[in-house]
Parts: sequence; structure tokens; C-alpha cells
Amino acid sequence: MLQSQFNEFKRNSPMPLKLSLKPGEKFVLNGAVLANGDKRASLVLQNKACILREKDIMQPEGAVTPARRIYFPIMMMYLSPDDDSEPYYNDFALRMTEFMGAITNRVAIATCVEISRDVMSGAYYKALMLCKKLFEFEGDRLSYDPQSLSKRASSY
Repeated sequence: MLQSQFNEFKRNSPMPLKLSLKPGEKFVLNGAVLANGDKRASLVLQNKACILREKDIMQPEGAVTPARRIYFPIMMMYLSPDDDSEPYYNDFALRMTEFMGAITNRVAIATCVEISRDVMSGAYYKALMLCKKLFEFEGDRLSYDPQSLSKRASSY
């Protein structure tokens, strides 16, 4: 009996997460901002926690493109307690609807659907990582050669 309970616990327990930190690297752990010291360090999280590395944290002023305006409310839902996430969900739903209405690429649309499913199921971290694919899609579509732009502008 005890062995079967242990096996059940093992099956339902999340795997430990090893986090290797650079000197001075910041991260958010369950809403608290933490910073590593002046040497490399490793942390092992033994249970489920909301954690975001510095590279994955976006400030409100960083949400300047349509895909980033989708990412930001997902990030806030991930970092916020459940009772505070409704305004972020509403913003996410609006931004995702606008984005999906403006694109025709099947892969990007499928990614948006998958992100939406993850958000609906509360898998916010997974949705955030998928949302980064939209950054790449958007970058490819919005990229331009600044020199060619200034040449065209000077011909007017």
C-alpha cells in the first residue's frame, strides 16, 4: 500500500527545475524579484512555482508591437494571483482577436490557436514560450531595410 502511494506521488509531482544563473541575473519567483550575486549560481526548484528569467520579463513600455501586446497580458496572468487576472485576460482576448484578424499565414494562425488554448487551460508559461514564435513571425513581416526606406522617402 505504501509503495503504491509513493508511486502515485512520484507520477503526479513535477520534475525539479534546475535554474543556472549568470552573475547579476534577475528573475521573478512567485511575484518576488530576485537577483543573483556576483558569481554563477544554480538553483533547483523542487515544486511548482511561477518563475520567469530576466530575458522573458517584459515591461509595459516594451509591448510596442501586436505580438508583444499579446505576450504582456499572458505574462501578467502568469505572475498574478488568480483573482487579479481578469483584466489581463480581457486584454489578451482583445489583442489576440485583433492579431488573428490581421494575419492569413496558416502557421501563425495555428500558433495563435495553440496559445489561446494554453491560456484557457492556465498553461501560461507554455503560452509565453509559444508567443515568442509570433515575435519571429512579426519580425519577418515588419522588417525593412532602413536605407531603402530613406531612398524612397527622398524621392517624394
